[in-house]
Amino acid sequence: MAAPLSLWEVYRAAFAGAIFTDLSHAFHPGQPRFSAFPDEERQLVFDYPKGDAFQVHRYAFVGQWGTHVDPPVHFVEGGRAVDDLPVSDMLLPLVVLDIREKVAASPDATPELSDIVAWEERNGPIPAGCFVALRTGWSSRWPDNERFYNRSADGVSHCPGWSRAVLEELFEKRGIVAIGHEQIDTDPGMATSKGDFSLEHYVLSRDRWQVELLANLDGLPEAGALIMASWPKAKGGSGFPARAVAIHR
Repeated sequence: MAAPLSLWEVYRAAFAGAIFTDLSHAFHPGQPRFSAFPDEERQLVFDYPKGDAFQVHRYAFVGQWGTHVDPPVHFVEGGRAVDDLPVSDMLLPLVVLDIREKVAASPDATPELSDIVAWEERNGPIPAGCFVALRTGWSSRWPDNERFYNRSADGVSHCPGWSRAVLEELFEKRGIVAIGHEQIDTDPGMATSKGDFSLEHYVLSRDRWQVELLANLDGLPEAGALIMASWPKAKGGSGFPARAVAIHR
């Protein structure tokens, strides 16, 4: 009987010629953010022009800053924090649900159950234990805050989001682990403009997690890729900037 391949051998065989696509925005002061959050503050504590032998920054920002992870405790008292999310969740099969055509026709678009049906007709069943990313094309507006919120004259934000029917289908019937999206919130802009964050509450109340403000989803295959997402292990943390990478061919 042949000896099982070592993980080094699996890595060389599986990832030879693979493409690694960065799905995170580089964060910085002045970027798009939830309107109630303060801007990032950044200070050079040590720097070469000062005569120091090294450079060190001090950063001050909210946990939900730039491309970031939302653990359950962000919306659910007593829920899991960032340090409770298992590292085994940080490498998952990636499903990309594409609604760019709908968003081009209406910025308030959300996915429908028919989008899942069409995806599965092309690719087979959505695998349990995967990460589903909503591709809307919205990240192309980064880092323009006005274009990201896309407010009409009455102050209402018009940007895409998820739908309750699709989230229930994915979490309760497909058994997925997490979701991600390009926009600032899980809920569409017309909902958040009214203070309605019920879809984000739904996701996190299911003891699942999400990554917001993903980038570079446009070049990914809708099936067959992996996502690697990681974040610092802040004890009891309710959110933190994340680094997400798609591995694909």
